[in-house]
This record gives sequence, structure tokens and C-alpha cells, in this order.
Amino acid sequence: MNAPDSIDTLMAERDAEGYLVEPGDWNEEIANVLAKEENISLNDDHWDVIRFMREYYEEHQIAADARFVIKHLEERMGKDARKKLFELFPYGHVKQTCKIAGMKRPRAWSTG
Repeated sequence: MNAPDSIDTLMAERDAEGYLVEPGDWNEEIANVLAKEENISLNDDHWDVIRFMREYYEEHQIAADARFVIKHLEERMGKDARKKLFELFPYGHVKQTCKIAGMKRPRAWSTG
């Protein structure tokens, strides 16, 4: 018997761009699959951002935009926080950070 395809058996429903339809369906296994699709190997700094995004969503019911994530990172990394965010997620906050954290694609944001 063949092993089931991890994406088919694990992944929650996604929109045409690959964002979760329901952020509540997210879990860390899904984050790992999404990160792999984005060619990102998650480390502790990635998880710090992802967990911040999830906590912000729980509190505000919207995805945190980059300025809030940068402010969060500044507490640990100081003035290099903006640079670090874009090193961690080189193709942009919305495209990668929001997607891997299980957020819906924010409507009014660019993909950068």
C-alpha cells in the first residue's frame, strides 16, 4: 500500500493562491507543508514570527501587517528586525508569512 500524499491527507481547504480558507484549520504540520512549498526550512526565528501571527489573529481576528511583526521582532533583534523579517520570508510578508501562519490572504495588501 502506498503512503498517502501528505498534502492531500493533511492540508485544509485553500484558496486559488494557496492560503487557508479557514485560519482555524491551521496547525504546525500544515505550516511545515506550506513552508516547504515556499522553499523555507522553518527555524526558531520563523516559528517566533508564525506564533506571533497566530496570537495576533486570535486577539484581533485579522492578520498582523508587517509593521506589527517588525515591532515584535525589535524586542529581540533591535533595529535589524525589518531586515530579519525579509531574510526569513524573502518573498514577502503576505506571500509567505501570512500563508505559512495559516492566515487568509489580506484583501487590501500587496504581496510584498
